Order: sequence, then C-alpha cells, then structure tokens
Amino acid sequence: MENSNRDLRSHLLDGQAIPAQPLALDANRKLSERHQRAITRYYLDAGVGGLAVGVHSTQFEIREPKHGLFRPVLELAAAEIDASLKAEPRPFVKITGLCGQTKQALDEAELALSLGYQAGLLSLAAWKGEDDEVILAHCHKVAEKIPLIGFYLQPSVGGRVFSYAFWRRFAEIPNLVAIKIAPFNRYQTLDVVRAVTEAGRNDVALYTGNDDNIVCDLLSPFDFSVKGRRVSRRIEGGLLGHWGVWTKRAVELLGEIKRDRQHRQLHIEWLTRASAVTDMNAAVFDPAHGFAGCIPGILEVLRRQGLVPTCHCLNPHEVLSPGQADELNRVTRDYSELTDDAFIAQNRDRWLS
Repeated sequence: MENSNRDLRSHLLDGQAIPAQPLALDANRKLSERHQRAITRYYLDAGVGGLAVGVHSTQFEIREPKHGLFRPVLELAAAEIDASLKAEPRPFVKITGLCGQTKQALDEAELALSLGYQAGLLSLAAWKGEDDEVILAHCHKVAEKIPLIGFYLQPSVGGRVFSYAFWRRFAEIPNLVAIKIAPFNRYQTLDVVRAVTEAGRNDVALYTGNDDNIVCDLLSPFDFSVKGRRVSRRIEGGLLGHWGVWTKRAVELLGEIKRDRQHRQLHIEWLTRASAVTDMNAAVFDPAHGFAGCIPGILEVLRRQGLVPTCHCLNPHEVLSPGQADELNRVTRDYSELTDDAFIAQNRDRWLS
C-alpha cells in the first residue's frame, strides 16, 4: 500500500493531462455503452495520464436511483483502462468523483476501490452551510478510506468560497495526494498554492481546473516566503472538463509546456496560445450564460466528431445555449490547429467497434 501510494504521488507530481469523462447518451437519454467505451479508448490513445470518472462532466445525476448509472459508468471506464494497460503497461491513475455527505462519499469510495480506482476527487458542494471544522472532519474521514484529491469548485456551478485558513489546514491531511484548483479566480487560486507551499507539502500535486486560464496556470512559477526562505511551486498538470475534448492536442500542449518549463524557455507566443485556449473554452463552457451549456458543449464537440450519438444530458433542461453552436463553429474554424478531428477520424471506427 505504501509503495502504491508513493507511485501515485510520483505520477501526479510528474504532471499529467487528465480529462473529466463525459456521459454518452442516446436519443432516448439512455447510456450508450458502445460510445461510452469509445470515449475512454479515445482518451487512452490520445496519451492521457489518467481519467476522472463520475465527476461534474459525467453528470452528477448518474447517482440518482432513477438512473442508477454510477456503478455502470465506473465499471465501463475501469474495464477499458485495465484492458489497455494490460496490453501496454504504463503509469496511469483512475480517479473517481466523490459526492454527498460522509456516508455517501465513503460508500462511493469503497465501490471505486473495489473497481481499482486509486484516488477520489472530493466534491464539497453538499457542505455549503457547514463550518470549516465539520467539513475538515469529513475530508479526514474520506481520506482514511482512499487517497484524496481536493477540489476547489467555483460557486457558479455549485461550489463555495473557502478561506486561505481552510486550505492551510486541508493541506495537512496525511493522505492528500493532490488538489484540483478550479475557482476560476486568481485570488482564490493563489490561496491554495500558498497554503500547500507553506504547509511544506511537496508531496501534494497541484492541478489546474481553471478552464478559463489553463495555459497560464501551467506556465506560472509561484514563489512564496516560507520561514524566511523563498520557495517556488508549480501547478503540475490539469484535471479538466475542457480536456475531455480535443484531448490529443491537450496532451501535446502539456508536453510542450513541461519541456519549456524544464529548460526555462517561455516564449511570448505562449500568451497567444493561452488566449486561444481560453477562447475555445468559452465556446464549450458557455460563461456567456453562466456556464449553463457547459456539459452539452462538451458533448456537442464529441457528437460532431462522431464519438457520441447526441449532446443530450440526463436533465432534459440542460441544453446548448442560444448562439453556442455558432461559437463552437467559430473556434473550431479559427483554431483548427488546436483540434484533433483528423486523429479521431482515423481511429473512430476502431474505438466504436
């Protein structure tokens, strides 16, 4: 167990491209297992270093008894990943989303562990009215069951604002392996990075979930004074809904950033690339309408590429926003070098077989 935990930490600290998996539904809003498997195969062949399943992009409604999809979706992804790694072994992390009050989160963690998942991304959306002490106690209990990935989720999609003091104490959880930073806010992002740095947790990986600022998050060194000494941290990789589309290009983007970071060669062109990625994300995530079309936007890109049959969500009211389809047309035309349509076209039939 100790060795596997050490390997997990090392893998995350090396910086990985980890997409958040969407949910493939047919015209009747039923799970299409064929297309769900194809999505996972796409990500694996794109070269990702992990996959997050049962998270926001997978639709939290999969947990509702009337759908009963939480276990099936986790099983489908695990089976495809395990088959791929058996054929071609490589480091990889299977991450599950964990939701709800403590009993629910622990039950979900137990199921995930039984399916070979190695870490849990813990949503705190169900704890909006509780104080820090109660929430931290919950986090400690979950971390005793499964290696923990913290999650700072923006309030506009169900999260809440936490103080620096909260993250400083959160960073002391022994079985904490990473934090996904996704408040879409630079002040709050800095709170997390500084808290982990000042806690001396060099073993905790930092991952961007700030879809509005992906490239700059990954490029930026963060320097803080800790006990009179300057300490530098980086956001090592990304765990992103945005990387659920155009995934091969995302893997290549992170690889380029890691090489340039290592050689300290950060050219001005990166700022142009950063703006392009953010512009593309705006079309997918729909901030113009308060992110209402976020999940349909992800699915619409995959639908156009032939990887899912519809852009339907379990919630029939969750649809593309007015003008969003036109925005997707614009960004895929204007930034074609950041799409991977050709890669998908070459492999789609095999993934769907």
